[in-house]
Amino acid sequence: MTPDIPLLDIAAWRDGTGGQRARIAARMDQALRQSGFLLIENHGVPAGLRDRLRAEASRFFALPDERKNRYATPVAGRGWLPPGGEANAFYGEVADPGRADMKESLTNGRDFATGDADIDAAWFTPNVWPAECPDLAALAGEFTGQVRELYYDLLRMSALALGLEDDFFVSHVLRAPHTFNINRYPPLSVTGPAKEGQYRVAPHTDWGILTILDRQPGYGGLQVQATDGSWADAPYVPDVFTVNVADLLSRWTGESWRSTRHRVLPPPEQAPEEELISLIVFLEAEVDTVIEPVTGKRELAPVVAGEWLRSREASATVSP
Repeated sequence: MTPDIPLLDIAAWRDGTGGQRARIAARMDQALRQSGFLLIENHGVPAGLRDRLRAEASRFFALPDERKNRYATPVAGRGWLPPGGEANAFYGEVADPGRADMKESLTNGRDFATGDADIDAAWFTPNVWPAECPDLAALAGEFTGQVRELYYDLLRMSALALGLEDDFFVSHVLRAPHTFNINRYPPLSVTGPAKEGQYRVAPHTDWGILTILDRQPGYGGLQVQATDGSWADAPYVPDVFTVNVADLLSRWTGESWRSTRHRVLPPPEQAPEEELISLIVFLEAEVDTVIEPVTGKRELAPVVAGEWLRSREASATVSP
């Protein structure tokens, strides 16, 4: 079965009439009920900015491990997440640290202060930027700032799709954290063959509201699980972002919208030198937001956004 993952033009939403907006929102609703995924074109984030980000991150990833270790962090920290440091799994399943994800990540978060000392200390800790890559902080800040504007537009589109007030979702995310992962997927010539059941990123769902992904095409690329349990390659279109529903937004919609399992295939034998870098922004709600269904399965118990995220982070961490 092929998942329904349409290509939507965000410029037509931003500049369109009420009728055009309604049609785009309806198409969004249809896809997110079936696949949980969208492709977004004309998002306005320059290709040159993304190219510079990848080039600067590649300089960091090329450093010897002893240099990168200065910036090492566990899952949900800020800095370098080394190979073997994360093992993703579906909610309710136990991750296998012996088959950790075949990647390394440079992770950072939103540079922001809510004014609440406890929240800021827990969720807006200072970023750790490698001194060897002096342009990385500014590039990451510019990129994530533009992605957040797209996030707000997608949430307004979501509100229209679900018959809610325009700012229903946006009003709960303006003071929210985000996590920006630059994932390097090393080639087979570096990693060696995958163990049985091991992936660049194991099958999982994302944890928060929406994920916005800028990815590169490859044999060892993104796959999405269809409603019949089969797996299909996610469509790739140049200069287009991949967007997916995460757990908390699914719960907010009473599971009307799917938080869909997805995975990144292991390094491929047919392209042993294939190396990919993905730019991934995990976008959240304000951490004290109580998420309770506005439609669908209204009987689902409310959850607090920050508590949910912490529980999922703990489940993905590989202990040394």
